Amino acid sequence: MRSTFMCGGARGGVAPGREAVLYERIAGGDRVRCTACARYCELGPGQAGLCGVRGNEGGRLDLYVYGRVVAGCVDPVEKKPVVHYRPGTRVYSIATTGCNWLCRYCQNHDVSQRRRVEGAEMSPADVARAAAEAGADGIAYTYNEPSIFIEFARDCGLEARKRGLYNAFVSNGYDTPQSVDMMGQFLDCLTVDFKGSAEPGFTRRYVGVPDPEPIFETLRGVRDRTRAHVEITDLIVPGVGDSEEYARRLCAFVRDELGPDTPIHFLRFHPDYKMSGFPPTPVRTLERHHAIAAEEGLRYAYVGNVPGHPLEHTYCPGCGAVAIRRFGFGIEWWGLDGANRCAACGHPVPVVGAPPPGYRAGGRLRLLP
Repeated sequence: MRSTFMCGGARGGVAPGREAVLYERIAGGDRVRCTACARYCELGPGQAGLCGVRGNEGGRLDLYVYGRVVAGCVDPVEKKPVVHYRPGTRVYSIATTGCNWLCRYCQNHDVSQRRRVEGAEMSPADVARAAAEAGADGIAYTYNEPSIFIEFARDCGLEARKRGLYNAFVSNGYDTPQSVDMMGQFLDCLTVDFKGSAEPGFTRRYVGVPDPEPIFETLRGVRDRTRAHVEITDLIVPGVGDSEEYARRLCAFVRDELGPDTPIHFLRFHPDYKMSGFPPTPVRTLERHHAIAAEEGLRYAYVGNVPGHPLEHTYCPGCGAVAIRRFGFGIEWWGLDGANRCAACGHPVPVVGAPPPGYRAGGRLRLLP
């Protein structure tokens, strides 16, 4: 009979799931090493990793949440945020319980910090069918870190592709070469969420990650071994995670390793969970980080979580005109021609796709002729 579990090997709710793919057996006993994320948890029989959803069952590693979906809803892809891939489309967003990070401000803590197997039983085919029936154009694996359930995500993603749906990860990027290789089997889009510009003191104290370097290695691997579209986000936390020095370092990395056309979003922090006493990020701080991105040569920088701010828009780097006007997660003006070139000057703007016919976001979308 399969054991029950909670994080650290304690016993809790019944664990269904199935054997994981990303792990190694450690010679000389029944211990295993998980290779799904950069923590590389080594586990004895009956122990679960920090994520709480991958554990050693009799000398093999099981993914307890395979086939268990704790959250599922339809979102605009811009909410992820992704603004240069399939704009105006909708994604069926799913999550499991658990996470490999311990973010003290997590807005999804009721899901990500839950160390129990819960949620609706859904096969990969069920997930793809639900997405299609909901009218979604793709599936987003989000709300918690998808690399911890990557085998389930991969199988959902392959079913999604059979239905013509795309697959997007919203990830902290704390991955491994093995998980990056698995992403290459099904992933179309990846947004990597940096926290506090990956300043090590911030990640240690507020995220529970001693060294953010694996995130940078993940991005190099995705660049070299997958075909996924990549966008970057950076959560700016006032007073403790708003270092301009590290923001500049991050922007230089993005420019040099991913290219100057890679979108980067500076997100406003909102108080939540164990950091409810912190204030929201001042808008001027976000504007300063945006200016740093421009100084470092990034052509498509954005301010996020500030609806109505002019830095939500896409500006043509050729002539400076607004190429795409947004409000929040909606598109209000589409100023690109059929080849996604600026209608004002003809400069190409690196956006994959265009809003689908009949797109609406709180009103009629204005398209240039």
